[in-house]
Amino acid sequence: MIIDKLIEKIKETGNPTVVGLDPRLNYIPEFITKKYFAKYGNTPKAVAKAMYKFNKHIIDAICDIVPAVKPQIAMYERYGIEGLKAYEKTCRYAKKKGLIVIGDIKRSDIASTAEAYSDGHIGRVDINGEVYESFCQDFITLNPYLGSDSITPFLKDCLEYEKGLFVLAKTSNPNSGEIQDLLVDGTPIYEKVGALIEKWGESTRGKYGFSSVGAVVGATHPEQAKKLREVMPHTFFLVPGYGAQGGKAEDLAVCFNSDGLGAIVNSSRGIIAAHLKDEYKSCFENEVDFALAARQACIDMKNDLRRCI
Repeated sequence: MIIDKLIEKIKETGNPTVVGLDPRLNYIPEFITKKYFAKYGNTPKAVAKAMYKFNKHIIDAICDIVPAVKPQIAMYERYGIEGLKAYEKTCRYAKKKGLIVIGDIKRSDIASTAEAYSDGHIGRVDINGEVYESFCQDFITLNPYLGSDSITPFLKDCLEYEKGLFVLAKTSNPNSGEIQDLLVDGTPIYEKVGALIEKWGESTRGKYGFSSVGAVVGATHPEQAKKLREVMPHTFFLVPGYGAQGGKAEDLAVCFNSDGLGAIVNSSRGIIAAHLKDEYKSCFENEVDFALAARQACIDMKNDLRRCI
């Protein structure tokens, strides 16, 4: 099961951190952007080339000290087809470097369209007998609010191709409670969704007791996270909201079990934009080595998390 591989990578690195590869143009050092703008002009292609080069620097710097990366597809889609090329190449490069890849795509649709999304992102496409994997991802994120028939096609591909899911349960954004905290028969919607996620994962449980169908549970809502940990004992959590969004290590300790397993915590700008922070300027002497700041930020995050779990 892919969840076992993720857990083993966490154990190997001693670090429950996933690095969010969400590049913005203002994060990318000038020595990279200048080259591609000179070659391709002020075009989406130039930006996409720069994003991929930036990601490679980050991946090379952190691949031995974290278990996983999480590219957010919207940051690439905004640049159209060229951006998606950079996304696909980023996923493949991260896999080549031994990382677990979590594609943050948050898809959701009716059954036939969900099947197409699943074929493209974690399944395979068959073209006159030739089979292709479109995106090299181990896990993807999904929105469950269309119900079980929007999830079922993905479950099939999880079993067939050893892939995994992280389904939105309680998200980290400030207004998530407008829907997720509403009571239905006295129970918040996020708890009902959590119970469904636990059920959806029953057929994908691995040797560590967790299923390959995980849940997205925000670090900014510790009380709800504590409840969801009780509701979903076999569900691994992907925890956004640490750092820049205000989530603290003390807040997300409830997402973990007593053995230190149960969750992986995301940080995006706190790591990939660390070179822009004064506290990390001493990590590198010239801009070509900017990714050493990301490496140190990963180490600092690991130590912070381990202090509380």
